[in-house]
Amino acid sequence: MAKGRARSITLYGEPVLHRPCVEVTDFGPDLARLVDDMRASMKVADGVGLAANQIGVSLRVFVYDCPDADGERHAGHIVNPVLEPFSRRGATTKDTEGCLSVPGPHTELRRASVATVTGVDVEGRSVSVTGSGYLARCLQHECDHLDGVVYVDLLSGRRRRKILTEAGLGDRAR
Repeated sequence: MAKGRARSITLYGEPVLHRPCVEVTDFGPDLARLVDDMRASMKVADGVGLAANQIGVSLRVFVYDCPDADGERHAGHIVNPVLEPFSRRGATTKDTEGCLSVPGPHTELRRASVATVTGVDVEGRSVSVTGSGYLARCLQHECDHLDGVVYVDLLSGRRRRKILTEAGLGDRAR
């Protein structure tokens, strides 16, 4: 029996995606249910990561399920994540990136090659995830979401409008 209920994905332009999410302070059954719903939503949408605000919940939580640079699959969740500052100057990778909240198109975006995120799990236990390759990109992308930043916000205005138009969201361009 599958855990969680898939919820609708919030699309670019909805206010919940464009403001920082709030810290989680209640670690009860509602949080566990939210994480289960997020996993189900990510799976149904064929995604590799999902932030809570992508299903309309303004809490600092994300789930992920993707490979690292060596092809090893990593899956989990992080509550109240903090992206560690990037310290190795120049170690970045330019690769394609997309988003469930901007369905369809992908575009190249430069990100750190390695990323570390610390936080806690649904029971408040400390967790730390370090990823390379696609996992590093995912960790950074989801932390951006929780800060109110969608990946297209990191593009030039022209590229952002092009991607949003391709996604059928051109009327939501900022």
